[in-house]
Amino acid sequence: MTQVKQGDTVRIHYTGTTDGETFDSSQGRDPLSFQVGAGQIIPGLDAAMPGMTVGESKTVTVPAAAAYGERDPNAKQTVARTQIPDNIPLDPGTRLQMQTPQGQAVPVTVEKVTESEVVLDANHPLAGKELTFEVELVDVQPA
Repeated sequence: MTQVKQGDTVRIHYTGTTDGETFDSSQGRDPLSFQVGAGQIIPGLDAAMPGMTVGESKTVTVPAAAAYGERDPNAKQTVARTQIPDNIPLDPGTRLQMQTPQGQAVPVTVEKVTESEVVLDANHPLAGKELTFEVELVDVQPA
């Protein structure tokens, strides 16, 4: 059987969990397709693909540093409540999109709201977390 190597295009079914909760899964969808080693998925999962064969399943544990990185305390910003339009929902946990002065879109999460301020967190929601993936290799197209 063909073993996956760098540069191959693979299709996998996966379920990703952290803290016992599923955060993403390909169940009920087409398999995820990507080129191994091309940086199209998180590094820790990408690095687990070489050597797998079609039909093989395995569990891959990815530390935060090889997933979405550690949480960066500098990625939080406090904004005056008056700077946010009243029609914008500000419940803690709500995902919003801000724009940098250069016009780049930045996803943020509402962390805390007071009468005068809103704390927004630009860290990825999975930053700082160890991730576990149940992976099944469905197909491999050699490079």
